[in-house]
Amino acid sequence: MQKQYSTVFLWSIIVALGGLLFGFDTAVISGVEKTIQQLFQLSPFWQGFTISSALIGTVIGALFSGSPADKYGRKPMLFLTGALFGLSAIASALVTNLPLFIIFRFIGGLAIGASSVIAPMYISEISPASVRGRMTALFQFNVITGILLAYVSNYFLRDIAGEDSWRYMLGVGSVPSVVFFFLLFLVPESPRFLIKSGKTAEAKNVLERSGVPFVDKEIEEIERSMQQKKENLFSMRFIKPISIAFLVAMFNQFSGINAILYYAPRIFELSGVSAADAYLQPILIGITNGIFTMVGLVIIDKVGRKKLLIAGSVGMTVCLGLVARSFYMQDFEGYGLLIFLMGYIMFFAFSTGAVIWVLISEVFPNSVRGQGQSLGSFTHWFFATIITFLFPVVVGDSPIGGGYAFTFFAVMMIVQAIVVWKYFPETKGRTLEEISDELVAKE
Repeated sequence: MQKQYSTVFLWSIIVALGGLLFGFDTAVISGVEKTIQQLFQLSPFWQGFTISSALIGTVIGALFSGSPADKYGRKPMLFLTGALFGLSAIASALVTNLPLFIIFRFIGGLAIGASSVIAPMYISEISPASVRGRMTALFQFNVITGILLAYVSNYFLRDIAGEDSWRYMLGVGSVPSVVFFFLLFLVPESPRFLIKSGKTAEAKNVLERSGVPFVDKEIEEIERSMQQKKENLFSMRFIKPISIAFLVAMFNQFSGINAILYYAPRIFELSGVSAADAYLQPILIGITNGIFTMVGLVIIDKVGRKKLLIAGSVGMTVCLGLVARSFYMQDFEGYGLLIFLMGYIMFFAFSTGAVIWVLISEVFPNSVRGQGQSLGSFTHWFFATIITFLFPVVVGDSPIGGGYAFTFFAVMMIVQAIVVWKYFPETKGRTLEEISDELVAKE
């Protein structure tokens, strides 16, 4: 990291810890979902609803966090997400009945949805254009780190307290929540929000510390964009950024990533591995995810968003097709399934995993960025909820069901490659204002 960007890197990595909590909460449920099913004697329908209750919260959190972030600032909303993460982790671990478990998992979902809106938006607004992709992708890298920590934690805590081990698995998430909350005192408010609030001198100081070149010119461009009247996102002027945000978020979930993260132990158990291996093998997936997310983070500002998405789509199609074949043929000898899933994760991590939050945070102009980020995150979590709810219903206890699910995911990745190639712009190395000038139709 170049010396002049060390400060913005520090701010970005702190705010991106919201992604670590997001990832931890997303994956930790995979270690307890079968215990929860047995404890509360859940049917496949209620199992899907209970596990997706957090995702219902993410949909609402994503939908309604953009406007408060525009009104009160990014930083206060980040503090709120940290507090909600902590509350959800502790309370979910202590509950004794299903309704309370669903309620507190829902609260955790609110925090995930809000963090997926506010953290990438904050990082994109505070980062110089030359490193914005890498800085914003830190959010996804921390998501992956959180997922890996959840898998490792689940593995080591799976037998710590017998039937109550699931409580420790969920409760340990309160620790990073507290760390995140207090580290937020070290970061400033977004310079674009400060300018919007009339605090130009304070914004100039933040931009100078973050390493932005030609600060006065940057402020002029931001102020020009801020002079636009308050606009409604759902205007024909914004059809291009809206469609890009919707499509990149939808395809992210139609890749099957959340089905794999939420139900990894169940997937491996369907292949006949032992219960211990069903907890261990997701750790290998998590490590692969982390390594190749880092690859994506390093190259995203050099290769560009579009090429990464296309290359990843092709690779994921092949790997998902091989996973589907394994389930159709019930061919689980050796480590084939694990290798195919690790290959899928590799291609996902450096492509759509690294790009999604970067691209959504880039394509909207200042006048509607909060609303736009909410739309993109809402779309992501809406489809995540549907996939997570339907996956155990489609798969059931049959390998053939797994074949159907992974065939669908493979076909969707073919469609993504075509859509990105034909429709998506390249945004690397350009200021947010330059991107919006291209994508937003003139009045």
